[in-house]
Amino acid sequence: MGFIHVTDRAGKRHELEAVEGWRVMEILRDHGVGMEGICGGACACATCHVVIDETWADRLHPPRDEEIDKLDELPLLHDGSRLSCQIIWGPDLDGLSLTIADD
Repeated sequence: MGFIHVTDRAGKRHELEAVEGWRVMEILRDHGVGMEGICGGACACATCHVVIDETWADRLHPPRDEEIDKLDELPLLHDGSRLSCQIIWGPDLDGLSLTIADD
């Protein structure tokens, strides 16, 4: 197993165990750090909006068109904004650092 480093909405840092093949949204939700993920990973709600640390942004696969379209519906985007339901955790993402975006 590997880890994801998460800053929650209150600014508290967490180190979460990650499971290979799981969506980052599922990992965040199951650890109870304030992630809703209402649509369960269907890229339909954007309640799993996170901001990827700039040192990790280029290591992730680029967002697909449907993710970009859903992100465009949000009132505020940041450099590194992604939907965590669209990121599948694997060993190459061990140590991934992100912040859960404000509602």
